[in-house]
Amino acid sequence: MCPMPSAESTQASAPSDPVRPTQEDQVAAAGSELIGGPFGRRALLGTSWWTPARVIALVAIGMFALGLVQKAPCYNGGWFFGASSQYTHACYSDIPHLFTGRGFADGLVPYFDKLPGDMQYLEYPVLTGVFMEVASWLTPGSDNLQDQQQWYWMVNAGMLMICAVVIAVCVTRTHARRPWDGLLIALAPAFALTATINWDLLAVALTAAAMLMWSRGRSLAFGILLGLATAAKLYPFLILGPLLVLCWRAGKWREYGTALAGAAGAWLVVNLPVMLFAFDGWSKFYTFSQERGVDFGSFWLVLAQNSDDPLSTETVNTLAMLLMVLCCGGIAALALTAPRRPRLAQLAFLIIAAFILTNKVYSPQYVLWLVPLAVLARPKWRDFLIWQACEVAYFLGIWMYLAYTTSGDAHKGLPTDGYHWAIGLHLLGTLYLCVMVVRDILMPDRDPVRRAGDDDPSGGVLDGAPDVFALARAARPSRDAEDHEGQHVEWGTERRDDGSL
Repeated sequence: MCPMPSAESTQASAPSDPVRPTQEDQVAAAGSELIGGPFGRRALLGTSWWTPARVIALVAIGMFALGLVQKAPCYNGGWFFGASSQYTHACYSDIPHLFTGRGFADGLVPYFDKLPGDMQYLEYPVLTGVFMEVASWLTPGSDNLQDQQQWYWMVNAGMLMICAVVIAVCVTRTHARRPWDGLLIALAPAFALTATINWDLLAVALTAAAMLMWSRGRSLAFGILLGLATAAKLYPFLILGPLLVLCWRAGKWREYGTALAGAAGAWLVVNLPVMLFAFDGWSKFYTFSQERGVDFGSFWLVLAQNSDDPLSTETVNTLAMLLMVLCCGGIAALALTAPRRPRLAQLAFLIIAAFILTNKVYSPQYVLWLVPLAVLARPKWRDFLIWQACEVAYFLGIWMYLAYTTSGDAHKGLPTDGYHWAIGLHLLGTLYLCVMVVRDILMPDRDPVRRAGDDDPSGGVLDGAPDVFALARAARPSRDAEDHEGQHVEWGTERRDDGSL
């Protein structure tokens, strides 16, 4: 325990002027030349309709449309003719294949009706299964199965585009003084390339909406949305861990309890009916996740493919769990000992990144989980684009590897060693962004959000709240022997070299 700073020294995000990325980010300033320079000589500023949220939503739709165009070679035949064509064109999607493979084409009810083949039930969480089923209801009937698969993909693409817009708008509005950070979401190349591979955008949209609700101090709405997100994909519940530690440090137990109750209640409302009446189908997602062997994208695969005696699935499960527990402990220690209470988005990014890095599988669309959190945690164009470049390289690497393994003696694509390098690049890119976020936590003066004068704009009740518990010397000022770019930031205030605010 140690003396805590006063409420005055941890003021909330009081400044109201919006932050212009072109004035604080060299990469953003250089890129702004496309619209007339840092002050946007060709941008429509000052008009009533062109708000940042609307501009970013339109940009997100445009990038999403480019992602659909990128899938055109598969839509026109790659999904249906020739096993390797969808890989050589890097346009693979689970959606049309699972329309037939999981019984939607035959009108089977997910979780209740058994499927032919090895996969007896749908191996997705319930809310995602509902999303898939609704899309099948909206798919026009046809005597031609290929036409139905194409329509099913298009219907899903339309629904997922709505999710993409929700994500972009929620991130834009979460940090009220930094709306233009939402352009990072809209322009993220890996986001556009992976958006329609699977149904992950549903969970990502619900998580982004939950983060927005927490930033507005609406704990119950946050919990309900996070519970729904967990009912669509498992990973969002992990955010409750960092939130627990931050609320512990700030003494916000009531708000955390409200959020936890909302999350548990929303998850049960979605899952309980299926759990009661179709338990075998409901549990398939969990048993499949446990029994699934080492798969694409993980460092476990690199180890397995370079070992004469690969680890068993059970051993990998245990080791991966231990690594994740260690990461959770490290993140908790960081949150309780940092010189200033970390921002929620920073810890949320770190916990999801830890899950991705330690997991036994990394599908290329998993990058979608991190994109919104990365923008909120580290809104720095250079670092974000470095990470995105690594993810695009992995996106190409996995498809070229699959092209190599499915092209027979022709071996067109990327051999195993090359694919391992692609995995390594993905891991290094994610670790690089994690290091940048940890550095910002340990040296808040370098945090792009806090350097602008904010405390924790996505923190809701945590924003500007005084600490009531911390470990060791957690309340000491951050190391500032050298001011970063001529500024010293102290507990939510921006102080110039001359001492003026």
